[in-house]
Amino acid sequence: MSTPAPHAALLAAVPRRERAVEVLGAHTHLVEYGPEDAATTLVVVHGFRGDHHGLEPVVARLPQLRILAPDLPGFGQSAPFLDRAHDIDGYAAWLAAFLEAEGLTGRAVLLGHSFGTIVVSAAVAAGTPTPAVVLVNPIGAPALSGPRGLLTRGAVAFYRLGAVLPEKPGFAVLRSRLITRVMSVTMAKTRDKGLRRWIHAEHDRYFSGFANRDMLLEAFRASVSHDVSEFAERVTPRTLLVAARRDDITPIEVQRRLVTRFPDARLVEVADVGHLIHYEKPAEAAAAIAEFLA
Repeated sequence: MSTPAPHAALLAAVPRRERAVEVLGAHTHLVEYGPEDAATTLVVVHGFRGDHHGLEPVVARLPQLRILAPDLPGFGQSAPFLDRAHDIDGYAAWLAAFLEAEGLTGRAVLLGHSFGTIVVSAAVAAGTPTPAVVLVNPIGAPALSGPRGLLTRGAVAFYRLGAVLPEKPGFAVLRSRLITRVMSVTMAKTRDKGLRRWIHAEHDRYFSGFANRDMLLEAFRASVSHDVSEFAERVTPRTLLVAARRDDITPIEVQRRLVTRFPDARLVEVADVGHLIHYEKPAEAAAAIAEFLA
């Protein structure tokens, strides 16, 4: 029996439209939430190995906004790139092209979670216009230097193994349920057993939704080789950082330094949570976002 989503009732009350759009010559899957005529449009960019489902607990608590949640190329139901690498430059170019295709260049607020914070920051730093930026669980320093640097090195070894094995077993290794569960258990901080079960079920359901081994390895290398601090000084729109005090990937002390590198930014700290603010503390995240946008 599936574990019910804690936000199911809230999400059911939000209008939802699903479609596809061609971006850079490839199919991008898109889910649109909220009123079509809302005063503010928010484009949300999910984290590594996720898809649009991951941010739905936050989306459900922002019913007043029009929210566009595309699956990143190669993840979820979106096709991989045809003629470019799945790296930060590639994803930043895709985000700019997506906004243009939707007629939202310079109009939509951009939100990124985790790996998505790097993509959004890189795109804005490269000149993609936006009224404002929201970064949830920003990757504020190189992953290998964080408090879980040893675990990250283990992940690097795991992805290298997936790369050197023949294609079929390599693909199977990268989709390993055991590895997914280890990752999920490590990041979840809640003591609520029901919520933990749901988080693990979400990771089991969506964490292996990637197109192929090559694009996943490219995206992984990008995720551990870059961070938001590279781009912060060139992110000139007003910016909100929503950071967790128990984040193992970027400690809160690093987030406090990171916010000072932006020309115009504020930091909201969320207690008793780690790298899964969107799952464990979505109400707090949504409240901070709503206040910022108001």
